Amino acid sequence: MNNSYKKFYISSLVFIVLLSVYPIYMGISVLLQYIQKGSVWSEAYPKYIIPYTPICIAVMVSAALLPVLHRLSGKYSLIMDSAIGLVIFFALELSFEKIKVVQGYTALPLESWQYSLCAITPEVIRSIGEPVYAENNPAFKLHFYLISILIILSITGVLYGFLKVLNEGLYQRKKALIIQAVCVALFVGLCIFACFTAFYRTGTLYISPLSAFLTGLFFIVFGVTSGMYFASHLYMKNSLISVLVPSVAAMLTTIAMYIGELVLMDGKLFVFGKGFFFESLGSIPFSMCDILIILISGLITAFLAKRIGHVSA
Repeated sequence: MNNSYKKFYISSLVFIVLLSVYPIYMGISVLLQYIQKGSVWSEAYPKYIIPYTPICIAVMVSAALLPVLHRLSGKYSLIMDSAIGLVIFFALELSFEKIKVVQGYTALPLESWQYSLCAITPEVIRSIGEPVYAENNPAFKLHFYLISILIILSITGVLYGFLKVLNEGLYQRKKALIIQAVCVALFVGLCIFACFTAFYRTGTLYISPLSAFLTGLFFIVFGVTSGMYFASHLYMKNSLISVLVPSVAAMLTTIAMYIGELVLMDGKLFVFGKGFFFESLGSIPFSMCDILIILISGLITAFLAKRIGHVSA
């Protein structure tokens, strides 16, 4: 490693560790309770341990191992590092999901408790407490898993890209990496904001203009972040494929997030406003507004992919 990459590597690790302090603290707190009591009391459960504690640990390990893997496996290091991160995430996630959360005389796996917290809004929780009312719907985890996989792959991809830039002088890739890093940062920021606010939803399907804007923005950024991950690894200069594939990936990812919402909410979607434009289209649950959001994610990705100027690897 040259000096520039050493500085980047150390500063990146420190930054990731600092961002991970609270999620890891929450995970340790729950594990200590579980070891001592065999379960976790609901009032002592720090919110959103899953999937964020496993994500943070997976990203920290991947970031730490990347230079070593690059020396050992060269061009295969990104694949190996990403695979290690995902294996760590799923191993920790599945382990945490089995921990029991107890409220009164009811005990459910942590995954069921998390499902309950996801299915109701902060306003509902404040008014009626935190009921363990939902025997788990395992399909809702599609939502979490998609978000988690994208965060891990995207952060690992950015770190690998800067390793190539700073160690091998591939400065042509710098613009693509900066755009990808901005997308990841914005997406992670929206995820954190959603955890604490649920985008100000009030417990009804018809949400406020502010909530609709934030929810739509989340879906778009989610798709664009996915699309730019693919764009940053397609090196065919001036090729239609280097624009088309990321754009399609962005739209498919956004659709997958909508499917996650449908599963979580028993086949219904939040309604972003009043009128025909916001109502579902007959037998399908999507509205014209939802379709527009999906298309916007693809169009923004296509615009960015066209501008980053792909180079050969």
